[in-house]
Amino acid sequence: MDVAHRLFDKMFKPNLVSYNSLISGYTQMGAFDKALQVFVEARKACLKLDKFTYAGALNVCTQTRDLKLGKLIHGLISVSGLIEKVFLTNSLIDMYCKCECVDQARFLFENSQELDEISWNTLIAGYVRLNKKEEILKLLISMHRNGLELNTYTMGSVLKACCTNTDVGIMCGKMLHGCIMKLGFDIDIVVGTALLDMYAKNGELNSAIKTFKSMPNRNIVMYNAMISGIMETESISKECTNEACRLFFEVQRQGLKPSKFTYSSMLKACIAVEDFVYGKQIHAQICKYNLQSDEFIVSALIELYSLMGSTEDGLKCFKSTPRRDIVLSTSMIAGYIQNGQYESALSLFYELMACGGRPDEFTISNILSACADLATARLGEQCGNVNSADLIFRETENPDVVSWSVMICSCAQHGCAKDALNLFGLMKEHGIRPNHITYVGVLSACSYGGLVEEGLKYFESMKDDGVEASIEHYCCVVDLFGRAGRLAEAENFILASGFKNNPIVWRALLSSCRVYKDSVAGKRAAMKVIELEPQDSSSYVLLHNIYADAAVEPLAARIRELMQQRGVRKEPGLSWI
Repeated sequence: MDVAHRLFDKMFKPNLVSYNSLISGYTQMGAFDKALQVFVEARKACLKLDKFTYAGALNVCTQTRDLKLGKLIHGLISVSGLIEKVFLTNSLIDMYCKCECVDQARFLFENSQELDEISWNTLIAGYVRLNKKEEILKLLISMHRNGLELNTYTMGSVLKACCTNTDVGIMCGKMLHGCIMKLGFDIDIVVGTALLDMYAKNGELNSAIKTFKSMPNRNIVMYNAMISGIMETESISKECTNEACRLFFEVQRQGLKPSKFTYSSMLKACIAVEDFVYGKQIHAQICKYNLQSDEFIVSALIELYSLMGSTEDGLKCFKSTPRRDIVLSTSMIAGYIQNGQYESALSLFYELMACGGRPDEFTISNILSACADLATARLGEQCGNVNSADLIFRETENPDVVSWSVMICSCAQHGCAKDALNLFGLMKEHGIRPNHITYVGVLSACSYGGLVEEGLKYFESMKDDGVEASIEHYCCVVDLFGRAGRLAEAENFILASGFKNNPIVWRALLSSCRVYKDSVAGKRAAMKVIELEPQDSSSYVLLHNIYADAAVEPLAARIRELMQQRGVRKEPGLSWI
């Protein structure tokens, strides 16, 4: 690009095509600042910018997720009189969707005079990223009714929205499969791969295999989807890994070149059944094809060698890649912790921080675990002094409901369940009517004390005191069941409540599922939270930890990949360690 820019500078009077070419070239290289600089220079040159110039600038905003600049470019397009160009409309819709402003994209879509198949497909893809199944299906139906052609790109996008592992997801996926067959797209390699992926991610492995076998021309992408689908099943058996290996051998017999995704899945297969010999053979092939620096492969290799107890080999793999990002660092830290090398884990964490790395939720979770096991720091310790609080409370003349409630909650938080309940009894004897905060303390005390039946009686008695149960009280009851290991009752309680569509109660259940390592109930709770709040990272992290604690590493890795695919991000909080 430097040569191209020098040639551009030597031109006596560069035309608009030259400017557009430079903008496009810099954008493709990821040099977004230079692309915008050329755009500004084109405006200063008093040239009449065309749709390609503005599309190039919008592409920069899309790639960098710069919504503010995107809106500014949108304004310039409106002033230029080019706003009715469908080419630019599509670029604007894409920009707004990728900046997570799908409502703005929809407004533009509905108020544009001219739309084409690309407009519809772009908006559908935007809703797919946010997992808005209803809107996606409505758009698909409207597109068909408006006489627009449903192409392979459309069907491939919509199928992605069905990969939710829910009854609704599989039902919609099967309906779309019927539509695809009617349109004759079932033998298309792109649609076939999307169908296979949909069935695999919804746990319909037999349907995925059937789809795979029906495809006449299978490429490496389809093989990768099939192998990955097998490795993402709920319980990975020896038969599953054997089938994955059989497909891997078939790839080589067909003369197809395995990709980094192929090797990543095969390493997961070796990890799942602890086949270390074959894992080392796969590693040798990875080195042969010079793929050992890929982050996904290195992460899987670190996990493999950590499981073998060979953190030295894992560290060699870690150091072999030039780009040691947060994902790889976290994998290496987890490997050290798995092998009881807590000092090494902390040392690597400090090194990561010193280099300006930004730890994510997984890193922090692992480091806290290391600190807990080392007992080098009492992180998160609550330094309450209940005796002092009790003394102050007893010296208070005529304590009101607030004073009583604070004391009850204080006892509950410090595990003094009987004291909290005794105080509650005294409070009622003194004729003080409890409020909703009082009952939060009482229910919490029952939860911490394992007093399930007593807690349920207090919950039922709330209405006698004129206190209407709120979301906080329902969460306390869910926690009450959860701490006692009665997870099925907790789930049924949520479903029978008026808060079954509130993510807070499901998070309470999810936390208990991790304590008891119940990956089945945990998955249901997590998927509900993800459905209600698809961009909230906490549910992904909890589900990842449930799978990790239950030693279901492939599914734990899948959750992490899902976060990256959906662009789920969360700034980690600051904690002094």
